[in-house]
Amino acid sequence: MSKRDYYEVLGLSKGASKDEIKKAYRKLSKKYHPDINKEANASEKFKEISEAYETLSDDQKRANYDQFGHSDPTQGFGGGGFNASGFGGFEDIFNTFFGGGGRRRDPNAPRQGADLQYTMGLSFEEAVFGKETDIEIPREENCDTCKGTGAKPGSKIETCSHCHGSGQLNIEQNTPFGKIVNRRVCHHCNGTGKFIKEKCRTCAGAGKVKKRRKIHVKIPAGIDDGQQMRVSGQGEPGINGGPPGDLFVVFHVREHEFFERDGDDIYFEMPITFVQAALGDEIEVPTLHGKVKLKIPAGTQTNTKFRLKGKGVPNVRGYGVGDQHLHVKIITPTKLTEKQKQLLREFAEISGQTPDEQHQSFFDKIKRKVKGD
Repeated sequence: MSKRDYYEVLGLSKGASKDEIKKAYRKLSKKYHPDINKEANASEKFKEISEAYETLSDDQKRANYDQFGHSDPTQGFGGGGFNASGFGGFEDIFNTFFGGGGRRRDPNAPRQGADLQYTMGLSFEEAVFGKETDIEIPREENCDTCKGTGAKPGSKIETCSHCHGSGQLNIEQNTPFGKIVNRRVCHHCNGTGKFIKEKCRTCAGAGKVKKRRKIHVKIPAGIDDGQQMRVSGQGEPGINGGPPGDLFVVFHVREHEFFERDGDDIYFEMPITFVQAALGDEIEVPTLHGKVKLKIPAGTQTNTKFRLKGKGVPNVRGYGVGDQHLHVKIITPTKLTEKQKQLLREFAEISGQTPDEQHQSFFDKIKRKVKGD
């Protein structure tokens, strides 16, 4: 099945900005995260969304994708890497049509193990301040019985008699250009160049077994939703003595009940009363760092903005701390006693306008505007 267009996956146009891409990813990743969405295909959709974001949020990857689509121009034909049963770039084309001459791949050469990915859910506060924790991941490890050889302890590993240890077979073919030699992975030894006569009973000759490994990770303060952290050397074990792969921890941050985050800044809507706005007051404002006092000037209007410097999120790369931005929202009382109503009427009279006069004055302005006065 062909992959869907990455812009289509995120519901965006091709000219979408970085901010639009980030917002679309946040919205969809929260909707389809397997910890939240229990639909059968939620996990696959989450992977598709993460893959699309990983490409489109990176300028270089996005440029390559916009030009070539899902095909990777840095690899061989069709965008694929080296494939033992097909072509793997110019070297293999040369070998196929001219019967050799290129450098052979040693099946016994050390190779790095595969990378692993782990998705971790974090609370809003854990992402802001960081934490240390242990996680368990399933991964392949070398079999303790055979030490990764796949052979029964004490038995010998023989050289494959079909490929003579090269891991590859040369297959002759007749073409209009004459006889050519096509090189393929040896299916007798699966490209290892070895033959195990007596297999290890623990791993059935695979040399590896599935285990759950506990790993201690330190999550840096300021990590954001969708970001990932690499834990070096905690992936699958290397092949033929090669280095292990890495573990990539992808973070999903849950929303906060009151605070909203944008980068390193925090946004918060603070309700105050009409009296506090009119007369001014000193109020306590909740922040992620504790309560702070803020002076509200007399005559403050709704949606007035205040900034609490240094009360935001620590930058994940250590470049200071963001701010908390406060939006004031004046709350109008919905239930008034008769005495309160009378006091407000007296206030309106003292101010020189009754509510009806204010209402009429507003519409008079509109009429003059329409008439062009």
